[in-house]
Amino acid sequence: MSALPNCPACQSEYTYEVAGMYACPECGHEWSVQVESEAGDGKVVRDANGNELQDGDSVTVIKDLKVKGTSSVVKVGTKVKGIRLVEGDHDIDCKIDSFGPMKLKSEFVKKV
Repeated sequence: MSALPNCPACQSEYTYEVAGMYACPECGHEWSVQVESEAGDGKVVRDANGNELQDGDSVTVIKDLKVKGTSSVVKVGTKVKGIRLVEGDHDIDCKIDSFGPMKLKSEFVKKV
């Protein structure tokens, strides 16, 4: 019997594989078999839909985002070109027209 990885969400040892995904029956968390193999290669940044992001990609904001320190809002659907991936709390450095330089979290964007 092959050894399957523990669940990354709850560390349960009762995981199983179904249709190219790992699943945990205890917490319901599912993750890709491919993500497990990429874990040793470095940090992989993914958008809200699970697509891998790379430097220079274009993304679209999927949620209205308040700009800290101002009353401005980055509206849903705003397109951002030429992103740069960085380490830290916010995954993306970019420049948004009419806002200037910004840091975004990858969970609030989708790849175009």
